[in-house]
Amino acid sequence: MKLVLFDIDGTILWTDGAGRRAMEAALLTTYGVSGDPTYRYDGKTDRQIAREQMRSAGVADDAIDAGIEQLFTTYLANLERELVASPDAAQLLDGVEALLDAVEAESRLVMGLLTGNVAQGAARKLGAVGVDVGRFVVNAFGSDHEERPALPRIAQTRARDALGLHVPGEDVIIIGDTPADIACGRPIGARAIAVATGRYSVSDLAAHAPHAVFPDLRDTSRVLEAILG
Repeated sequence: MKLVLFDIDGTILWTDGAGRRAMEAALLTTYGVSGDPTYRYDGKTDRQIAREQMRSAGVADDAIDAGIEQLFTTYLANLERELVASPDAAQLLDGVEALLDAVEAESRLVMGLLTGNVAQGAARKLGAVGVDVGRFVVNAFGSDHEERPALPRIAQTRARDALGLHVPGEDVIIIGDTPADIACGRPIGARAIAVATGRYSVSDLAAHAPHAVFPDLRDTSRVLEAILG
């Protein structure tokens, strides 16, 4: 059995900045500052984004920790409003629906998520494009750990605990659109399949030596071959 873990933003879907707007407004409400507008969110966990943005603004770690629960309560409310206010902004990326169907239909594969989104944020974003979060059997979220490289091992442990599957690292496949997606699985020996539907080009991603890289996920058979390979 292989465990196939999908990133969300830039890989499954695009929300046209809804997550960033929701986070900046929540940071402003909670800490009094929204952070650096040039800071890049892609490849980061939500908690990492909050900490790095607030540290750079001079907020101490203990103050960040004290406000973090309220921050994400506010963020999730903001995100819901953003997605409702601009329903056409959230788009399922090309080829994703067919690939999810193909992975689900393959008896040798277990489908999950590996995302920097907190769990409730992931569910809201997926719901906005008509994808049921319940389709993903084994998941690791940004609410599970602040550092993305910790997430593959969390997913691996959940596969064992929830399903009784002992999936070795080389049978964990991470599909994502950033160098962080490629790098995060290396501590357990996972394979990365990169897709250039986010802010990085094929050549940008190829420079980080993924197992495979695609311009998008439209060629279902080739992507599935790379997963099973």
